[in-house]
Amino acid sequence: MSEPAVVLDRLVKRFGRFTAVDSISLEVAQGEVFGFLGPNGAGKSTTIRIMCGLLKPTSGTAIVAGIDVARRPEAIRSVIGYMSQRFSLYRDLTVMENASFYAGVYGLDGSRAAESIDRVLARVGLTGSEKVPVSELDPGRRQRLALGCSLMHGPRILFLDEPTSGVDPRTRGEFWNIIYGLAGDGATVFVTTHYMQEADFCGRLAMIHGGRLVATGTPGQLKREHGPGVVEIRSTDAAEMLDGISHAPDVDEAFLFGDAIHAYSADPAASAEALSGIPGVVSARVIEPTLEDAFVRLVRGSASGVAGSGE
Repeated sequence: MSEPAVVLDRLVKRFGRFTAVDSISLEVAQGEVFGFLGPNGAGKSTTIRIMCGLLKPTSGTAIVAGIDVARRPEAIRSVIGYMSQRFSLYRDLTVMENASFYAGVYGLDGSRAAESIDRVLARVGLTGSEKVPVSELDPGRRQRLALGCSLMHGPRILFLDEPTSGVDPRTRGEFWNIIYGLAGDGATVFVTTHYMQEADFCGRLAMIHGGRLVATGTPGQLKREHGPGVVEIRSTDAAEMLDGISHAPDVDEAFLFGDAIHAYSADPAASAEALSGIPGVVSARVIEPTLEDAFVRLVRGSASGVAGSGE
């Protein structure tokens, strides 16, 4: 069996009295698309910056491609690609000028740089846009160019920090097609996201909250093992009815999900029948739990000290 692409062992990062990363341990296999799921401020970006050798951990270890990144941060940079939330593109330069700049940053020149630029622009769907100024690109194409620049040196492991933040759902889907293509070619992709629907695209994922890991597993495992019984309620005014449904018999908790309400119950079939009779309820049906349902349940359980690993 090949060694893991990433191993975190009791990783801790403190800033003064604030603990941003609290004893995280996980492994990521080579060639895996691994998601790091959690709300903004959960510790995702801090963790990824440690793995890229940009921050030193307070304690614990981060091994990437067999390299201890705290001891040898300079050695990791040739084998990883990193796309931060605020990846720096030069808006007054063209697509080609930006690509050429990053090829130089990674030590590529001459024919090697030209071949890499052609390969990368084709990969991210920007062939033919070489002369377009970055300032004229839509957000989706800017994000794809940023991804391409992080791929310029052919990294084995790619760290993407909220790569689809601020783009529309269609563009998000196109971006994930690129990620699948990279993994299909053997790259390991570690991607952070706060989009629950997007996490379903990952082969495996870890859920983080308040700097702590609350569960790891495949999306299916997490929904199956940690998802509550869920009743989806459609009503004339979901926000107005939420409090009443939260206090209905046999309903443990209820939350707004878009224009619907998700009610959690140990006996969802019975609850659906009872909730159907409440004035203002248009429909109440049992549904499969989503990753967001599982995450909410895990975070509530973690706060009570009862959550475990979904591995």
